[in-house]
Amino acid sequence: MISKTNFKIAFTHLSSRKKQTLIAVLSVVFGVSMYIFMNGFMGGVNQAQTEMTFSSMAHIRIYNDVDNAVNTYLSSDENTLVNVRNAKAIQYSDGIKNATKIVEELKSNPKLVAVTSQINLNATFKNGSVEVSGQMSGVDVYEENKMFQMDSYVVQGSWDDLANGANHIVIGIKMAEKLGLKLYDLMAVTTNSNSIKNYKIVCILETGAKGTDASKGFINKSSALQLTAKNKSYASDIQINVPNFNNATTIANSLKGIPYKVESWQQSSGQLVAANSLRNVIALAVSLVILIVAAFGIYNIMNMTVNEKIKEIAILKAVGFGGKDVIQIFLTQSIFIGLLGGFFGVCMGYGIASSVSNVPFSMPGIKTLPMLFRPSDYLIAFLFGVLLTILAGYLPAKKAAKVDPVSIIRE
Repeated sequence: MISKTNFKIAFTHLSSRKKQTLIAVLSVVFGVSMYIFMNGFMGGVNQAQTEMTFSSMAHIRIYNDVDNAVNTYLSSDENTLVNVRNAKAIQYSDGIKNATKIVEELKSNPKLVAVTSQINLNATFKNGSVEVSGQMSGVDVYEENKMFQMDSYVVQGSWDDLANGANHIVIGIKMAEKLGLKLYDLMAVTTNSNSIKNYKIVCILETGAKGTDASKGFINKSSALQLTAKNKSYASDIQINVPNFNNATTIANSLKGIPYKVESWQQSSGQLVAANSLRNVIALAVSLVILIVAAFGIYNIMNMTVNEKIKEIAILKAVGFGGKDVIQIFLTQSIFIGLLGGFFGVCMGYGIASSVSNVPFSMPGIKTLPMLFRPSDYLIAFLFGVLLTILAGYLPAKKAAKVDPVSIIRE
């Protein structure tokens, strides 16, 4: 515990060199605030990128992973091997045959927040001579909206109108622009089974995902079943969302007893995971460098203070102050600078982050620059600022503790 005398001496040193003290405090303020801003901004960018990705991709996907590999060797008995030439791959099954039962079972799972099935078809969208190749998805209108918040991406029309007609379709804004179509126009769609049907555009979306906006259409599931001539329990795949998308792989692995491929978004989108991790590493590295630079500034200031106060230190030691007392005096100064700079750094960091989060930014689903406000960032920034300041002050303090009062006074 620091003595009152040591505390008074430390405070006297700080108050006698106000400019140096202010510069040291501002160094910590700048370092802490930039740490908070950088991590908040990069976290916001990651969150925005993830939300944009999940506008068309579920956290977990269940589908029939058909293996079409051709086995060219047949064995009639253990001593005979027959080689089959010009073998043909025959796909005996595709899609999920008992999707309705699986969806009902999954909806009873408390670990899942949304479950829906889709019927996906390769299709060509036409308007006169202009064509766009892409995919058409037959969806449960309300469950799809619950999972992907489709109505938040609507720029024209209403998502719910998709449920009100067998010939209604929803398309992305890029496709509408390329085909020269507007809301309530008719468009022709040709599926991979060569069936052609005219659909009325009842809604236009802008999700920010190129695949959805430029080459995907949505119809209701019953209309898709008619096109595929499948029974009502058929689905191409089942989409699942969980409370925390970071836990998707763990939850996917826990879904046992399903005779189909269960795949989390991390397993299917390795590039997205790598990009998020890289941005986090860059933000952390830049922030730490800023804090370390600030710590070096504080070290230089404390080192100059020791050199300037060298005679005073010698006198203190000559009248009975020990090395530990000298260390206490200078560490008290460092702690004061760290606490004061850390506090105002947190306040300044929050102010910068709040201001940036209000800057207009035009992007689908985003109206302002993305910024994430995580309490952990503020706590870590404060602790790092204080600890690095204490470390920066300890080295000069240790140097001051070794001062030989006799040699200094003689000079």
